[in-house]
Amino acid sequence: MSDATTEVKEDSTSDTWRSNVGSTASPEEEKTSFASRYSDVLGSVNQILDQVDWNQMGRIGKIIGIFTAVIVAQILIKGVLDTINLLPIIPGILELLGLIVVGQWSWKNLATSEKRTDLIQRVQTVRHEYFS
Repeated sequence: MSDATTEVKEDSTSDTWRSNVGSTASPEEEKTSFASRYSDVLGSVNQILDQVDWNQMGRIGKIIGIFTAVIVAQILIKGVLDTINLLPIIPGILELLGLIVVGQWSWKNLATSEKRTDLIQRVQTVRHEYFS
């Protein structure tokens, strides 16, 4: 092994940290220094925000907002469905309810030829109204 010593260069942040650790600053001084640092940070954030083109950010913000809303809605729906599936009898009852609703709708709209023709006419009217 060598007898050479190595020097470690310290940056100003470590000196500041060491001086702050050993200091016994009063709460008033700490509040003042925090307030001054906080105002400095807010000033620099405001400068950065003043440089942003907010006309473009409106469009981007809307897109990000829509994506965020869709993701949050999907997470909430998954949570609700997982909670429902944990209950022992509820999923079976909901399946039965779905079959009953489909059966009633089918009986109401598909039982006779006249009802089927009327249903086709309503679908074509809605389709023409929204897609034409």
